[in-house]
Amino acid sequence: MNTKTTVISQAELDAQFACCDKIAAYWQTKGRTPTAYVETYGCQQNEADSEKLRGFLAQCGYAIVGSAEGADVVIMNTCAIREHAEQRVFGNLGALTHTKRRHPEQKIFLCGCMAGETKVSDRVKHSYPHVDGVFSTHHLWQFPQILWNVLSGKKRQFFIEDEPGSIAEGIPQVRDSKLKAWVSIMYGCNNFCTYCVVPYVRGRERSRRPEDIVAEARELVAAGCKDITLLGQNVNSYGKDLGLGVDFADLIRMINDIPGEFLIRFMTSHPKDATEKLFKTMAECEKCAHQLHLPVQSGNDRVLKAMNRNYTAEKYLAQVKLARSYMPDLVITTDIIVGFPGETDEEFEDTIKLCDEVRYDAMFTFIYSKRVGTPAASMPDAATREDKQRRFDRLLEAANRVSAEKHAEYIGKTVRVLVDGETGKDEYNLSSRTNGGRLVHLAGDKSLIGQFIDVKITSGNTWALYGKVGE
Repeated sequence: MNTKTTVISQAELDAQFACCDKIAAYWQTKGRTPTAYVETYGCQQNEADSEKLRGFLAQCGYAIVGSAEGADVVIMNTCAIREHAEQRVFGNLGALTHTKRRHPEQKIFLCGCMAGETKVSDRVKHSYPHVDGVFSTHHLWQFPQILWNVLSGKKRQFFIEDEPGSIAEGIPQVRDSKLKAWVSIMYGCNNFCTYCVVPYVRGRERSRRPEDIVAEARELVAAGCKDITLLGQNVNSYGKDLGLGVDFADLIRMINDIPGEFLIRFMTSHPKDATEKLFKTMAECEKCAHQLHLPVQSGNDRVLKAMNRNYTAEKYLAQVKLARSYMPDLVITTDIIVGFPGETDEEFEDTIKLCDEVRYDAMFTFIYSKRVGTPAASMPDAATREDKQRRFDRLLEAANRVSAEKHAEYIGKTVRVLVDGETGKDEYNLSSRTNGGRLVHLAGDKSLIGQFIDVKITSGNTWALYGKVGE
């Protein structure tokens, strides 16, 4: 693994923009506007990457469409975290043979985390001849060159070398929303949890400079953005590689100082690095949402050690207590893996116990998925699939029960929400989010979209709240 960080120079980016100009000129000679479709799998970081791919495509003259059928370019931006997602990608990639048969000039690319795995690129080379190119996350900034190479008749493109982790500022972005935005503050991961492939496919941690992040946030606010989510595999490690004396809490304060009415959110926060300074900063910065996604993964210390998580259940619970002492209204969510290799029923009970104590507002639960190349893949595991499913079902029931109870506590209260869209339903036609990120459906005129308003909560269930405007 190449552990260096490379800052892409302006000259290198200008070369990519020159490729964009060539592609735009290519399509002008054909007398029509080309179309492109980007399909995204996985986490918010992948969503942010897709926004950059769409930005490049727009720079090349492409109109972004919502379907692969008939599109001149199709990009599948993939996730390698779980086997099920990977198999779904291969299934959908295979199905594109039909769209290409109906539209022979269509160019198909696979990128993202899966593209960083040698076994994936080899499989595409030998079994998916209709795919024109594969490029890893390290090569995203070179996409215009890759696309131009294909359009100009060169052979299939595979940009999958173990390149240094890069930071490229100035890539255009086409965002899905004007109200909400993902802002990547860092890339890669240094934690090497034994079940996770991210450090192998996204590289080591590398932080963007704070002035570049603040400038992007300032531009977003000026353009009317009301909800900014700062992204990183472990945002709490932000800045450690820069040596500037600016950590993640400092960055939040810098963005909080930007004039305007907006919210700051972030994910994901690793428990081993979540500090009192961060919690104090969240409490003191009026624009920082009282929302914390703090993945625990397991409530058992032996399992946590086998996962290489570097904290104990006791330390985790102490952090939750400390965070709530600063923010009594804090909304806490988490990730939990069920059936990690070697986990026993007794150890799983520790996870149930921890969840009962924390009482998460929401839990994202997963049955362990073996990832080839990670240490956990070779660990002995005596539990059957049925054992793991039974545990998973029990955890899901507990999660849904607590979520419904938490939502019931909102009934009768007035909360401030950001109205962010339409639901497509006659009753409760608008959707909104609380400061803590809870979904609230309400009835009102669509002119409310983009505004912060007060809503009285009238009912709720496991998944959402329902409210009335101005009560």
